[in-house]
Amino acid sequence: MIRSPAAATLLGLALLIGPAPAATGQDLPGPPPRRVSNAETDAAARRALDFLARSQHADGSWESGGFGKATSVTSLAVMSFLACGHVPGEPGPYREVIERGISYVLNHQRPDGMLVSNTSHGPMYCHGISTLMLAEVVGMCPDPALASRCRSALAAAVALIVRAQRVPKSDDHAGGWRYQPGSYDSDLSVSGWQVVALRAARDAGCSVPSEAIDDAVDYVRRCVEPRSGGFSYQAGRGGPNSPRTGTGILSLELCGEHGTPEAIAGAEYLREHPPNWGSDYFFYEAYYCPQALFQLGDAYFVPYYTRLVPILLDRQEADGSWYSPSGNDRTGGRNYCTAMGVLALAVEYRYLPIYQR
Repeated sequence: MIRSPAAATLLGLALLIGPAPAATGQDLPGPPPRRVSNAETDAAARRALDFLARSQHADGSWESGGFGKATSVTSLAVMSFLACGHVPGEPGPYREVIERGISYVLNHQRPDGMLVSNTSHGPMYCHGISTLMLAEVVGMCPDPALASRCRSALAAAVALIVRAQRVPKSDDHAGGWRYQPGSYDSDLSVSGWQVVALRAARDAGCSVPSEAIDDAVDYVRRCVEPRSGGFSYQAGRGGPNSPRTGTGILSLELCGEHGTPEAIAGAEYLREHPPNWGSDYFFYEAYYCPQALFQLGDAYFVPYYTRLVPILLDRQEADGSWYSPSGNDRTGGRNYCTAMGVLALAVEYRYLPIYQR
């Protein structure tokens, strides 16, 4: 339930088409006035949630296009419901959908703490995304039993992330992560999910070593490409693009490095490279870049988001889903694209703790 009367009034106007009133275990305020999103984006988010509810498997999972059932896509789908104010433990149209999804992820935690399905590719991707989801559930769920179960799983998941970071690596790769928990190298894409997960876990009250955050920040900084201001796939190699730059900015911002020269240079890079449908990583960009620029303020966020939102509205299919036929988004599949689309539209709702400024 919304504790703020003003927020309740605002959200009451959109209940039939927009995000639900947040049901949280904490005394959180409702969302502030929005700059770009409106009733049309609310309706698009609701159609997408309905699609995701229909496409969930009976065991609580959602399927990835290329790799079968995946904790990663399942966690992104769960977060898309959370981001629109629907949470487990309270009555609502999607309560069972959300709780089944959470249970699927919890049931696929291995003894070492890894959150991954047997068919997964790049297990640290799946693990970081799923760890982030559990941290957000802990921060929002009013059900003590479910929150406790998620908190225990979260602690084990965080411990695995920290262990993977401490695997000996060369100077270029130190502080980051790659596909496997025992990898000896790092890349910004995998590392970004671990950084955001660690920050969300700390915000949820989980113990996270300060040196893990500090070392991760150092790695992210080494991925800056000085000539363009963008962020590269790896330190000194891979070249910058918008998704990587959004990942780098958000990682710095969430770790307390607000408005640093690296973040501002990255934002200027994104100003020069607006969102473009059909790019190889459109939905990855749509997830990371608005969050990153939101942290830097409206001067960067609003112009970018004003370009992104009409693309999402125009490209949503009649059944409520999104699907990109090109690039790596195609491998992720329709459920992945749809969950990422909702998360992109929900930035201004600010229900997810990680979306807070």
